[in-house]
Amino acid sequence: MTVNEHGTDVPAQRILVVEDERTIARAVADRLTAEGFAVRVAGDGPTAVERARDWTPDLIVLDVMLPGFDGLEVCRRVQAERPVPVLMLTARDDETDLLVGLGVGADDYVTKPFSMRELVARIRAVLRRVDRPAPEPRAEAPRPEPLRAGDLEVDPEARRVRRDGREVHLTPIEFDLLACLLRNRGTVLTRAVLLERVWDWTDASGTRVVDSHVKALRRKLGQDLIRTVHGVGYSLEDAT
Repeated sequence: MTVNEHGTDVPAQRILVVEDERTIARAVADRLTAEGFAVRVAGDGPTAVERARDWTPDLIVLDVMLPGFDGLEVCRRVQAERPVPVLMLTARDDETDLLVGLGVGADDYVTKPFSMRELVARIRAVLRRVDRPAPEPRAEAPRPEPLRAGDLEVDPEARRVRRDGREVHLTPIEFDLLACLLRNRGTVLTRAVLLERVWDWTDASGTRVVDSHVKALRRKLGQDLIRTVHGVGYSLEDAT
């Protein structure tokens, strides 16, 4: 149990740590336990899927390289059964791995070696984002109009995206990033601003995660939509 701001006991959030290197797994588990989380550990792909099914964690810290089958397959299988936030750990700073991980449902990633402070901050940022309550609907308020830019249409209420009439599936974080860029169309947003607004992450050390998600959006929506302003950030252009 943990205590909220009202002094009421609430169940500790559950974190499943999936890591085959025992020293790393134990260190991560000990730090997260000290931070007030309930933690369980799995050391291979099949065990991770089984524990995610039986224990229903609030978030999974998931290493890419695992025995049995890798973290990407774990993510696919877990997300197929129940959507759950995933923060991936990778020893390889490989853009292809990152894009595949984001494509199968990961919310964020940390590249080894990482600091425990950064890992905990990333975990809290992901949990804040997914726990953020939706605004209460008002009966008298009309349904908001979809956001549009050329042939791109984004419906924030239904969380659906269409380009040229074709529906495009985005992960939750990809959708939030696209909506943020669209609401600020024509304005160049720095990576630090995007991290703060989309990820709830105020430390600019994670700017590569923005680049990876922009690449994923371009892969799904086309290369012409998001403009890179070198040395500054990104801007959404009118879709054609």
